[in-house]
Amino acid sequence: MHELNGPRSAMPRRRVLAAGLGTGVAAAVGAAVGAPAASAQSPSGAAASTRSASAGQAPGAAWFAEPPRSVRPKFRWWWPDGLVDTDEIAREIDQIADAGFGGVEISAVHHSVTDKSVLDTAHHGWGSRPWRDGVEAALRRAVRRGLTVDITLGPSWPTAVPGVTPDDPAAVQELAHGRASVPAGTTYRGPVPAPVHEAASGVTKQTLVAVQAARVNPANSTRKETGLDLASVQDLTATVTDSALTWTAPADGEYVLISYWRRGSGQQPESGPHSAPAALVVDHFSAAGTRAVTEYWERNLLTPALRKLLKAAGGAFFEDSVELETDGLVWTPELPEAFEEQHGRPLLPYLPALVLDDSNQVFAFEAQQTRQIRHDFWETVSHLFNRHHVTALRDWAHSLGMRLRAQPYGLQTDAIATATILDIAEGESLGFKNLDDYRCLAGGRDLAGHTVLSCEAGAYNGSAYSTTWDRFLRTMGGAYAAGVNQTVVHGFSYATVPGAAWPGFAAFSPYNGAPGYGESWGPRQPTWDHLPDIAGYLGRVHRVLQSGVTRADVAVFRQTGYTATGIGASWFTATGVPLGWTHQFLSGPLLDLPAATVKDGRLAPDGPAYKALFVEGDFFYSSTPTLALADARKLLALAGKGLPVVLLGAFDQALTPGVPADGETERLRDVLARLLALPHVAQVTDKAAVGDALTGLGVTPDVRHAVSSTLLNAHRVTDDADFYYLVNGKHAETVKPAVAAIDHDVTLRRTLRAGTVPYLLDPWTGEAVRLARYTEDGDEVTVRVTLQPGQATIVALGRPGLFGDRAGNRPYAVATDADEALFTTKGLAVRTTAAGTYTTRLSRGRAVTTVVREVPAPITPAAWTLEVEDRLPGATATRTETVRRTVRLDTLLPWSQIPELADSAGVGRYRTTVTLPADWDASHGAHLELGQVSDTFRVTVNGTRTAPVDRLHPVADLGPYLKRGRNTLEIEVATPLINRLRVARPDVFGTSARQDYGLVGPVRLVPYVQTVVG
Repeated sequence: MHELNGPRSAMPRRRVLAAGLGTGVAAAVGAAVGAPAASAQSPSGAAASTRSASAGQAPGAAWFAEPPRSVRPKFRWWWPDGLVDTDEIAREIDQIADAGFGGVEISAVHHSVTDKSVLDTAHHGWGSRPWRDGVEAALRRAVRRGLTVDITLGPSWPTAVPGVTPDDPAAVQELAHGRASVPAGTTYRGPVPAPVHEAASGVTKQTLVAVQAARVNPANSTRKETGLDLASVQDLTATVTDSALTWTAPADGEYVLISYWRRGSGQQPESGPHSAPAALVVDHFSAAGTRAVTEYWERNLLTPALRKLLKAAGGAFFEDSVELETDGLVWTPELPEAFEEQHGRPLLPYLPALVLDDSNQVFAFEAQQTRQIRHDFWETVSHLFNRHHVTALRDWAHSLGMRLRAQPYGLQTDAIATATILDIAEGESLGFKNLDDYRCLAGGRDLAGHTVLSCEAGAYNGSAYSTTWDRFLRTMGGAYAAGVNQTVVHGFSYATVPGAAWPGFAAFSPYNGAPGYGESWGPRQPTWDHLPDIAGYLGRVHRVLQSGVTRADVAVFRQTGYTATGIGASWFTATGVPLGWTHQFLSGPLLDLPAATVKDGRLAPDGPAYKALFVEGDFFYSSTPTLALADARKLLALAGKGLPVVLLGAFDQALTPGVPADGETERLRDVLARLLALPHVAQVTDKAAVGDALTGLGVTPDVRHAVSSTLLNAHRVTDDADFYYLVNGKHAETVKPAVAAIDHDVTLRRTLRAGTVPYLLDPWTGEAVRLARYTEDGDEVTVRVTLQPGQATIVALGRPGLFGDRAGNRPYAVATDADEALFTTKGLAVRTTAAGTYTTRLSRGRAVTTVVREVPAPITPAAWTLEVEDRLPGATATRTETVRRTVRLDTLLPWSQIPELADSAGVGRYRTTVTLPADWDASHGAHLELGQVSDTFRVTVNGTRTAPVDRLHPVADLGPYLKRGRNTLEIEVATPLINRLRVARPDVFGTSARQDYGLVGPVRLVPYVQTVVG
């Protein structure tokens, strides 16, 4: 198995149990409790999650330190369709495995290739024999290396397969409209109005669905929509003869004739063609569309060898976000029938309020009617999407021993409900506006009992070859707090295609002649040799966040279950989260799940165990207080069993979200009156009162801090421990001002039992150490949290000895004026960076004084030697030349300010020496503060590489590595390629600014003295 941290056995070790949250841990002490729950739902559909962190694996020291492949990050792997070499495919699998990653997703994407003829789709397209050979080669090597392999359902996105024509019933459909004005009392004679947009290329058939007339009502008009009177809508379809129509408008006003035409949209997947014949996007709302996908795979792709390999690799089929592009309204022939079955009324009279022209609404009735009609339509579309597309594809994937992972958004469908069906729901850092977008999918995942919420991570527009891991980690920190626990890195490009320029084929760069979005990671990147450190960090975070079950404080009920909108929750998003509260979103269909029960005042007690349900007006419809009657009855039943409920808004005057049946509004309000009369239900009219309402109902968060903070948290519970992931992050990447460092007390609730003690789990080093300074009060433990922007740490509350420590029930520090308190093999100790007398108050009440007589002064290295391996284009697109450059530095500067290195990119090794005093002994140590350093780095002391250092808080504890006298320090820094590409390929990258890479500092070695207390 690949060794994450190099020859760790060669490192000197000092057994300590350190205290400072966010200050690196000096040495590993062993681990652990065993393996967490499985990383994804099983193909049978049964939930794989469990409260036990030891399911399927005996306890062992490696549980946290060495996360298995199943929880390690994956790469989105971009292929130029089937123009791949099987030996190169196997080599790239090895590269990904050696870098410490756990899997790949094969995706045919080549937006950077402008001349698609070089891809030879007739012989090397998606689904061709060379493509199948490449997939089999990938699977064979992946099985050998222990990697999972996911495969997109078709080339690029949306889902498409060859052999479907634009007129095929299985192809994606649209409802186009035509219109003609008819003044009052005049007669229209002529052809049925033609669609306002011509059909797409290749579409030869269009079917007239209906012709209507409706009176124009200026009172209902908006800036973009023509107002109509719903009561005036007339169906004229039966009067059409030979595609012509004669109709006289009443004298009561201007009318408009509206025709509706069903036809194929002709949409192909992004940046095609990918195959010969070209693949066409399928109807995502019909059984015919899904059959076209599954039958193509069964007939053309799933050879016996491929079936066997897919099952052995244990991967998933993947579908990207649902980006159906039409000139009109998305459509499927079943829609009118399905609408009437679901809502008890015909769809056609409401069509004027639904038709679209280039994504813009065309007509509108009275505002409330229009809102209700559109709600009912999209609810029907959501039902068809989930039934015919998502459920059918999931079940088919299970029949092959695979799972279904998908991004269930892009349309106005209930993504929260779709997340309950998928084996693995996925969000994305590029398209999601803030953390609430992830919390929507997390609610569906957790109430359905699934384990994994995935994220397409690290796609930044215009940042090809300039993305830093610093930026990536800051982005993902908040996403993990919002429920993400699997990372699919965007991405790893296949080596080359004809015509590619150095440093090789990149799926999205150049993109329209400029740097694309998303990196092309791999050996072409100077940072690649440092990737095992990054992969280890991400894998350990995933390890914890896939263990046991989620705990969330509050469920926010959402009447409209969209995501990728950036719309959050009143009070919680802006006020509650900065105080420690956590929330997830639920939509109506989730209340029908088996887990939607109440026990001891908790909703879904064996899962998220929400302490309260929060209901507010529908943000997607002007915050109108709406509830479906069926949902209101379910809420009443849940509240009747003791679940606290807070409603924000005038729910005593609530409306139905859809078109109400006769008397339905009155029945709804009667149910809500009964709900509001319950003693543990509160109604507030001001969002600022939500927090007080929760407090009044006895509801408090699992994480509390007295100050409003940028600290975000995620809570997981196993049979053995409470795990708290803590990160100093942002609610959205665009939030300004920038996040500042935090340093304050945080109170954590123990949900298991009294007597558990806190541990600090360092995801960079894999070390788990017993905290030596904290206070406790009943089921609460308070610790001090100090984190730099973007920095994360993990606190576990478990029984003494859980992670192999020997501190047992020894006294711990509840307060000290020393810099740190920590457990060592000799007992409780303190560290300090200055001489003086320090007082430590122990948990058993005694105060102990420690005298530190002398501490060496901080050292700032006077000079550095910098040796750079500068990367330059070689003779071919995939060949890189290395030029060695050496400079002497009396002052640390970014490479951009060093003339010899201004346009360099590569790996630099900074060397210096420091001399420590003759009385330096085992009680001494030092922290190496690196200051500004970019991008990735490693630290070596006297020839021994240290454990990985936190990229977002570059301070290394060098205690185990230093000696008296002369010490040699080496900082190896790797950069992105953009500074070289600016000059090597100015036509694409010349507009990019030169970046400040390298070790900039200030660098200090800060000695400390460690003294046993008492």
